[in-house]
Amino acid sequence: MTEKEKSLNGKIYNPRDLELMTLAQTSRILQDKYNLSSSLSNEERKKILEKLLNKIGKNSWIEKPFFCDYGKNISIGNNTFINFNCTFLDCNEIIIGDNVLIGPGTGIFTPSHPINPKERVFINESGEIIYGTFANKIIIENNVWIGGNVSILPGIIVGENSIIGAGSVITKNIPKNVIAVGNPCKVIKNLDK
Repeated sequence: MTEKEKSLNGKIYNPRDLELMTLAQTSRILQDKYNLSSSLSNEERKKILEKLLNKIGKNSWIEKPFFCDYGKNISIGNNTFINFNCTFLDCNEIIIGDNVLIGPGTGIFTPSHPINPKERVFINESGEIIYGTFANKIIIENNVWIGGNVSILPGIIVGENSIIGAGSVITKNIPKNVIAVGNPCKVIKNLDK
């Protein structure tokens, strides 16, 4: 199993693997182009996003600056808006549905590290430093509104139609049709009629 396959399967992998480092470099070049592009050149910016991401749906938009690890593990549905200065660490898939609003400064983080410090940073048999990492998929379902400066941790699902208050840290799945806020993020209101 390659390091990339380990990453996408939630297993501990080496993020400094040559294939992953090459993917990250390609992503950084596209991010630089995107973040330095003119705000008036919407067609150019859309083309860069189409190269950077796995999928960007119709009428979806990302304000710059925008940062990610690889880009190719990010899929965004239709009519979705991602505001300024968001960071998506896509070491596993990040799937964002249709009609989603994501506030500025939000971080979506699929990677984590082992609790055991001997597995977190170590030197392998070849003498290279390994930063033990694993990653879990994050899903944001349709019609979700995420306020500014929210942190979404690995393995989370945010249910459709839900609202996440600004500054929240999502550590557990959020059901559909709720308002949730805080650190850790908790449901405070059910939106079902």
